[in-house]
Amino acid sequence: MTAHPAESGTPGLPPMRTIGELRAALTMGYGFPGDADDFEAELAREINHADPADLSGVVRLVEEFRGRIIARRDPEFDSAVAAAVAEIRAARGNNR
Repeated sequence: MTAHPAESGTPGLPPMRTIGELRAALTMGYGFPGDADDFEAELAREINHADPADLSGVVRLVEEFRGRIIARRDPEFDSAVAAAVAEIRAARGNNR
């Protein structure tokens, strides 16, 4: 089993082993703009509606925001998004 990049000490990524560490990373701006507030709102919603025996929604949320931080810190992310947008525009015949 492989470790998550943030757990293995990948350079450029903050530790994200706990919800507190994930919150700290989002607050420090490691995710996308607005992610810290979005995470807090979605976490509160998940906790308030969760069955105490099933916190899978909280787990899914934590995994999603960890992934957002990892994607945002990937040096190839912006160029991959730009390439995808260009392909979509070309397919639509719209070169705005």
